[in-house]
Amino acid sequence: MKKFRTSAEKQVGKNIESIFLRCKDSIEIKLENFPKYVRRQHLKRFLAMYEIFKLILPVKGSIVECGVFKGFGTMTWAKLSTMLEPENLTRRIYGFDTFTGFPSVSNKDDNAVIEHECGELSSDSYEELSELIVEYDRDRFLGHIEKVRLIKGDVGETIPKFISENPHLIVSLLFLDMDLYEPTKTALNYFLPRMPRGAVLAFDELDNPMWPGETLALLEHVGIRNSRLQRLEWDPYISYTIIE
Repeated sequence: MKKFRTSAEKQVGKNIESIFLRCKDSIEIKLENFPKYVRRQHLKRFLAMYEIFKLILPVKGSIVECGVFKGFGTMTWAKLSTMLEPENLTRRIYGFDTFTGFPSVSNKDDNAVIEHECGELSSDSYEELSELIVEYDRDRFLGHIEKVRLIKGDVGETIPKFISENPHLIVSLLFLDMDLYEPTKTALNYFLPRMPRGAVLAFDELDNPMWPGETLALLEHVGIRNSRLQRLEWDPYISYTIIE
């Protein structure tokens, strides 16, 4: 696998961690002052998600994120909704993930950069996120009404079941970050027909040589000529198109 971060960049992360641990402030105070410690790359990602969220404020429908991993995106969408539209009780955030890594890898995910394998990118974050969602509900308006739901398992099984059990679903934002061909194709197949004009379809790994499957799923299911793909000028990964 090619290295995309220099040893100096990696050392910066270790140095920040050391400074964080040496600080005698409480964890809560450290989190309140998070820009001191968070690297610019992660702040840029948060800002990119903020800009995308603003696009769907006038659009009816819930947010579906496929590829939760550690929960950065899922909880960002949740907190942005709480801050910017506290009374929008019908906008829910649904997060799909195995939480145990890739269940399988297709030959359409083969590439010259890295060999992917089953179990890769296991997050083991389901229990922690479930606890954090409980605290999130305690700290928001209308907290007694469900806002965030995690759907655990292989999306090849969980998405069809979810659609069957939630025939009312409309999707205002579909954020795809599963990296691979098969799960991305499944998500597009089931969720895209439920997206109205003005909804946002967003990807995290398009045009990435490490993850060709995501691009192939878009090409085969949607077609590149039918998508006006846009990006935020400060974020190299996230791309999106507005359904027209």
